Amino acid sequence: MRVLLLYPRFPQSFWSFDKTISLVKCKSLMPPLGLITVAAILPQDWEFKLVDCNVRQVTESEWDWAELVLLSGMIVQSDDFLSLITAAKSRNKLVAVGGPYATTSPNEPLDAGADFLILDEGEITLPQFVEAIQNGSTSGIFRATEKPAVTETPIPRYDLLNFADYDNMSIQFSRGCPFQCEFCDIIVLYGRKPRTKTPQQLIKELECLYDLGWRGAVFMVDDNFIGNKRNVKLLLKELKGWVAEKNYPFGFTTEASVDLAQDEELMELMIECGFNKVFLGIETPDEDSLTLTQKFQNTRDPLTESIDKITKAGLMVMAGFIIGFDGEKSGAGDRIVRFVEQTEIPLAMFSMLQALPKTALWDRLEKEGRLLNADKSANINQTSLMNFVPTRDIEDIAREYVDAFWQLYDPAAYLDRVFRYFMKLGKAKKAQSSRTLWISIRALSIILWRQGVLPETRWLFWRNLARVIRHKPDQLSRYITLCAYLEHFTEYRSIVREQIETQLAEYLANKPVEPPVSQVV
Repeated sequence: MRVLLLYPRFPQSFWSFDKTISLVKCKSLMPPLGLITVAAILPQDWEFKLVDCNVRQVTESEWDWAELVLLSGMIVQSDDFLSLITAAKSRNKLVAVGGPYATTSPNEPLDAGADFLILDEGEITLPQFVEAIQNGSTSGIFRATEKPAVTETPIPRYDLLNFADYDNMSIQFSRGCPFQCEFCDIIVLYGRKPRTKTPQQLIKELECLYDLGWRGAVFMVDDNFIGNKRNVKLLLKELKGWVAEKNYPFGFTTEASVDLAQDEELMELMIECGFNKVFLGIETPDEDSLTLTQKFQNTRDPLTESIDKITKAGLMVMAGFIIGFDGEKSGAGDRIVRFVEQTEIPLAMFSMLQALPKTALWDRLEKEGRLLNADKSANINQTSLMNFVPTRDIEDIAREYVDAFWQLYDPAAYLDRVFRYFMKLGKAKKAQSSRTLWISIRALSIILWRQGVLPETRWLFWRNLARVIRHKPDQLSRYITLCAYLEHFTEYRSIVREQIETQLAEYLANKPVEPPVSQVV
C-alpha cells in the first residue's frame, strides 16, 4: 500500500513565527508528530511519503503515486484539511482521516468526502482500519471505547522528515490531564488520567533523533507534562544522565500547570535535563473567572509568586490568556496587560474564548441556546471572534482584546519587558545546535539591522543588549532569540486588529437575536 501522509496548513497565528523562523532558514515551527507516529503504527511493509503543507504543496506526481491519502490535524487546520480531502477525492483517491479535528467534529470531514474516519487514539483504531482495508473495505468509521497504554506506542518515523525545514523537533511523553477546565478539549480527547511512556521508551525516541543528526530545540508536546509528577520525576532522573553523557544535545520546551512552582525538586530536575522554556495556561488574573471555568489549580497560590519562582529556577515562562469568560467585568483586557507587565512574561499568547466541540463549555452553552453556528467546529485562532453569545457586549470584549494585544506587542513595551524578565531569569543548560555558523551569523546580522538601525526603538535595543552582555552574558543567545520574535509580533498585531475589526463590523451588521436573560449565566 502506497500511503501519502498529508498535514494541512495552519493559518497565520501567534505560534507561526513566520518571519522569525525564516531568519534561520526554517519553514515551519514543528513537524507533524501525530502523522509520523501513525506511520510507525501502520504496517511497515507499506510505503510512505509525507507532505507537510506548511512547508510545501503536494505535487501531481505524489497524488499519482498514492493509493491511499491519510490526513491528520487540529481544528485550527480545518479549512485546509477539508480542501485536501476535496483535492484527493477529485483525483479518485481513497481518503482516511484522523486526529483531534476529525475526532471532535467527524461530520465535517465525512461531508467533505472522507472514506475512512480513524477516530480517537490510533494505537487502538489504526489496527481496526488496517484489518478493514486488507479485507477490501472502501469505507468505515473506527472508534475506541478505552484509552490505550502509550507504552505500546512505537518510535515515530522521524526519518520521513526533512529536519532542515523545522525550528523544533517534537516528542511526547504523556497524554491526558488531571484537571477539568471547562473550556479545554484535552480531557475530552485523552481523559483525566495521565498515561505516560516509560523512561527507557522516551530515551529511545531521543536516541533516534540524536542518531538522525538532530541537535537543538525539542518540544515535549504533552498538554500537561507534569500531570503525573511521579512518573515525570522517574523520567527526568534517567534522562539527566543521558543528556549529560551526550553533552546536552537538546533544549526542551514543554507545557505544564502552574502548580509546577510548588515543586522545587521537579524544577531542578527539568533544568538539569536541559529544559529551558515552559508554557503555562494562566488564562486570566480574575479569580472569579478562574473559579467559574473550573481552573482551580490557578487559584491556590498567588499567580505572580508562582511565575516568579519558575522564572528564577531558570525556566522561561510563556503564558496563555483568554478574554470573554462568563461574568467577566469590564476592563479585563487592561487587567491582563497589567498582569503581564507586572510579571514581565515576554510571550503572552492572547485570544478570545472559543467553545470547542464536546467540551463542558460547549455542552453548557448549547443547553443555554448561546452557541453561534453550532453545526460547525470552532476556529481557535487569535483572529477570530467568539463563537457564542457572551454575558457582556461582544463589541466591548473585541475592543478590549484588540487594544490589549496592541499594547502587549508595542515594540518599546515588548523590548523593555523582555529585558526586565531576563534580568531575573535563572540559568539554564545551553543545548547544542544543528545550525551552521553561517546561518546563525546571518540571522544575527538581520536582527541587528532591523532592530538596531531601522526602527525608532533602536536606542532601547542597543541599551538593553549592552546590559545583557554586561550582566547576563550566559543568557545572550536566549535574549537575542526573544528579540527576534518581535519580527513576527510587529506584523501579527496589525493582522489581529484588522481581522477582528472586520469581523466585528460584519457581526454587528448581522447581529443575531440576543438569548433570553434567563439563558445567560
